[in-house]
Amino acid sequence: MKNTFLRAGITAGLALTLSANSFAQDVHFTQFNMAPLTVNPAFTGAFNGQYRAAAIYRDQWRSVTVPFKTIAASFDAPIVHDLTTDDYLAVGVQLYNDRAGDGNLQNFSGLASVAYHKFLGEKANNALTIGLQGGYTQKSFDLSKLYFENQFDNGGFFGPQEVMKNKTDYFTVNAGVAFSHSSSENFGFTLGLSAMNLNQPNESFRKQANSQVGLGIRYAAQLGAVAYLNDRFSLRPGVLFQSQSSVSELVAGNEFHLIVGQDQFRSISTAVFAGVWYRGNDAIMINAGLEWKGVRLGVAYDYNTSNLKTASNGNGGFEIALRFVAPSPVDFARRLVYPCSRF
Repeated sequence: MKNTFLRAGITAGLALTLSANSFAQDVHFTQFNMAPLTVNPAFTGAFNGQYRAAAIYRDQWRSVTVPFKTIAASFDAPIVHDLTTDDYLAVGVQLYNDRAGDGNLQNFSGLASVAYHKFLGEKANNALTIGLQGGYTQKSFDLSKLYFENQFDNGGFFGPQEVMKNKTDYFTVNAGVAFSHSSSENFGFTLGLSAMNLNQPNESFRKQANSQVGLGIRYAAQLGAVAYLNDRFSLRPGVLFQSQSSVSELVAGNEFHLIVGQDQFRSISTAVFAGVWYRGNDAIMINAGLEWKGVRLGVAYDYNTSNLKTASNGNGGFEIALRFVAPSPVDFARRLVYPCSRF
C-alpha cells in the first residue's frame, strides 16, 4: 500500500509539473555527435561525403520508472556545390520521437534544416557555416494514467481531471553558426553556437488559453577536435554546453580512435573507438564502437552520479547509434576535405 501511494505521488508530481507554468526541456543524447542536427542546424552537411544518414535509440531510467525511450533519425547532404569556389549549400531533415514515464508522455518532432558553408583561405582549410531549422512538434500523454491533487479530498477520489487536455502542438524555429579549421591533415577543430525555439512557441496542456507556456530558448555551445598522434591513432575531445530556462548541462570528454585497416583514406578506414565522458552533477558515460567503409556503429551507457543514484542503483541510460556517410570522390582526390568532421 505504501508503494502504491508513493507511486501515485510521483505520478501526480509529474502531472503537476506538466500543467504548471514551467518550461519543458528538449531531449539530449550521450552520443551527441551521432545526432548533430539536434545540437546545431549549422552542422547540416558538415562532413566529408555525398550524404549522411543516422539513427539513434536511447533507453533511460528503466530502474526507476517506466523507461524513457527516444529514437531519432536524420538525413543531410550538400545539394548545390561551388557557389563561389568551393562553397556549398546543404539541406537536412531530423525526426525524433520521445516517450516517457507512467503517463506515456510522447514528443514527436519533424525538423528541416538548411546550411550555407563558406570556405575561407587559400587552402580552404577554414569553413564558416550558418544554419537555419524549422519544424513541427506534437506532444501528448495518457490522461487516464495520471492523478492530480484536486482529485483527492479527505481520502476520497473524485473523477477525472477536466482542466487538462492530452495533446498540444506547435511550430519552432532554430538557428546556429559554426566555424571549422584544420591546420593540417592531422589536426582540426569545430566551434559552434546555436539557439533553439527562437519563437518561444506556446506549450501547455491546460485548456485555458491564458495559461499557455512559452517554451524556453535552448542555447548551446559546442567544441570538438580531431588530433592524430600518428597515422592511425587520434584523440577526439568534445565539449557540449546547453542552457534552457533555469536548467543547464555541461558534457565533456574524449574519444580514443584507432585505425586498424588501411589508413590511406581515413574517412572510410576500418577503425575502433572508445570514449569516457562526464555530464556535470549527473552521470559518467562511456561509449565504444567500430567504423567500416563509412559506417559507424556506436553504443553508450550512462552511470548515474546525481542524487537519484540511490533509487536508480546508478543505472542511467543506454544508447545504440548507427551512421552512414557515403564516400565522396572529392575526398579520395584530396582536393577538398572538410576542415573538421567531429560532429
